[in-house]
Amino acid sequence: MDSFEDLDSDLLETRERVRRFDYLAGQRTAAGGQIREVAQLIGSLETQLAKEERDVTRLEKGFRGVLAGLVGAKEEHLARERAEAVAAAERLHGQRARVVSLQADLDGIERELASLAGAHDAYQRLLAEKERRLVQLGDPRGRELLDLTRKLADTESDLKEYGEAWQAGNAAGQALSQVLALLGGAQGASTWDLLGGGVISDAIEHDRLTQADQAAWHAQRALDVFARELADVGWAANPRLPKVDTRWFVDTFFDNIITDALKHQRINKTRNEVASTAQWASETTRALAAHRDQLTHHRATLHQQREHLLTR
Repeated sequence: MDSFEDLDSDLLETRERVRRFDYLAGQRTAAGGQIREVAQLIGSLETQLAKEERDVTRLEKGFRGVLAGLVGAKEEHLARERAEAVAAAERLHGQRARVVSLQADLDGIERELASLAGAHDAYQRLLAEKERRLVQLGDPRGRELLDLTRKLADTESDLKEYGEAWQAGNAAGQALSQVLALLGGAQGASTWDLLGGGVISDAIEHDRLTQADQAAWHAQRALDVFARELADVGWAANPRLPKVDTRWFVDTFFDNIITDALKHQRINKTRNEVASTAQWASETTRALAAHRDQLTHHRATLHQQREHLLTR
């Protein structure tokens, strides 16, 4: 049997590079988050400092200073305002120095990451080479590796399909939220109309319902896509918004024969039906996410098993 001594040595060394790369990638994410947080804080401190400086100027030269002088408290007020301005400036200076330091840390992390670029690919190539040799030599581990490879391929396919279904569910949820928001606006206008809002409330109601009509058809298309993606993962669903004709909001709610009270009732009924569909989409999307997480964990377990076989 061919010796794996050199190959195993390379695997060990490359694995350490992979671990270092992953550690640094986490550090990069954390440092980037810290920099963004401090940048926001600097913006707030700059605004605060500008306010404090304006307060000092107004007290020194403005009408506020005149009033303070009349009551004999100008110097005390001015000292306090100046102290607050100095404190704000010091905090701003400290945060600016902090962000420079954080950026220097991030630059160092990026340089080391660049030196480790390709570590993951190199490690996978070495694993694949050892797997090839084991299978070629008829090593018992070769049969296990072939089985693991098949399971990994199936899991990757499942993850892809569940990921696509989850994305479609999110898109449908966002589209339904838009419909609900517009119906909520129409509902408010309808309530106002019931209380005697007149022409203005009618106009607002008409505008919201016309927009809701357009948004509803967009949402239905998103639901159709969601249903197809669910079918790919073996989940049967046929989500439908309220059964209405092509201009379902306009034709249903803007018939002059219908009273304001009946319009209001129908708006509420439709909104409740859309809300029910939105709740279903949300719950289904959460279930997809949970199953996707399970598949991700299963994939990680399979990779660990494969790595164990190839590195023992």
